Amino acid sequence: MNYILFDGAVRNALLPFTYTRPVADIRIGILTIREKWEKHLSLTTTTITEEYLEEKYPMVELEENVLINASFCPTNELVEKVKNLSTNEAIFKGEEVIAFYTSDSQEEVNFDTYKQIEFEEDLIQVKNTWDIFALNAEAIQQDFDLITEGRISQPIPEGTRYINKENIFIEEGAVLTFATLNASEGPIYIGKNAVILESSSVKGPFSMCENAVLKMGAKIYGGTTLGPYCKVGGEVSNSVLFGFSSKGHDGYLGNSVLGEWCNLGADTNNSNLKNNYAEVKLWNYEAGRFAKTGLQFCGLMMGDHSKCGINTMFNTGSVIGVSANIFGSGFPRNFVPSFSWGGASGFIEYKTNKVFEVAEVVLKRRGLIFDKKEQKILEHVFEETKKYRNY
Repeated sequence: MNYILFDGAVRNALLPFTYTRPVADIRIGILTIREKWEKHLSLTTTTITEEYLEEKYPMVELEENVLINASFCPTNELVEKVKNLSTNEAIFKGEEVIAFYTSDSQEEVNFDTYKQIEFEEDLIQVKNTWDIFALNAEAIQQDFDLITEGRISQPIPEGTRYINKENIFIEEGAVLTFATLNASEGPIYIGKNAVILESSSVKGPFSMCENAVLKMGAKIYGGTTLGPYCKVGGEVSNSVLFGFSSKGHDGYLGNSVLGEWCNLGADTNNSNLKNNYAEVKLWNYEAGRFAKTGLQFCGLMMGDHSKCGINTMFNTGSVIGVSANIFGSGFPRNFVPSFSWGGASGFIEYKTNKVFEVAEVVLKRRGLIFDKKEQKILEHVFEETKKYRNY
């Protein structure tokens, strides 16, 4: 069977992260949503997404296909039902379709003609940007169980202090030096070739992916994920860094999500709680205004390739678009449009030629190439987000 992940109705609610990736490639827990499905299915998947992303994330259609709503994270029970789908069958969760069978000869899908199978068990569904951190602890536990089943962890190095050894898994090549690991309230997963430097304190649930680094004296609270090649220092709580992003120095990051290739300057801090303890509002791209989240704790949402200078202060519920560069004293506004250059004193447009120069250097440091496909994606996002840059 051929499995295809589609963005579904939540794509715009997950901006700015879905400006540069399909919903399937959002990281929550240890793995991206795509990686979860592929591990469960033991097959590769392709994607139905926005046209400008198709060159990087192509779709392959065969005679028989199962389309899967990428906002839903898989469980063993759900995967069994998906594997057993046949002609004119679909799985629903309430009013939302999770997966359905289709063939290459079908010109359109009418679910009224389908046998609709209701899935009643609880599922993790990523419908809003804040779900990525709010549901991350639960997702870490699910991924930990999936990844470590039937496997044996590398030994915990001498000099490492730990609680609940059975809830700690260390992959090959990981290096830990005089760290403290507290897995009493959730698992701790340390990926291949990851590094935890001296005096770091980690409280689960926590995951760090391949080649991620915890700097000296880092303080990490539960519900936190460091994607591949992320470097983190200071204090971090219930936050997700997708990959290749850095918060390398002291400062606080809480209830937040950073995309890829972000960098927070030394002593950057974000607020995750309003002084009056009121409900946090976030910029809503669909509505074109700030909207309620239902959350009391909500910090920073930062899109790919965005960066900030030293001592930057982010207010509660800040949304930063793609390829923004923020610096200077004071609090920048709660919504910074993509391709903005400046800070509290004002912004100008951050031209793509300058953005590309930085991206090329940043990727080269990781042995990667900033190619034409990446340029085209950012060029499209630049044009699509012009309407917000009315400084």
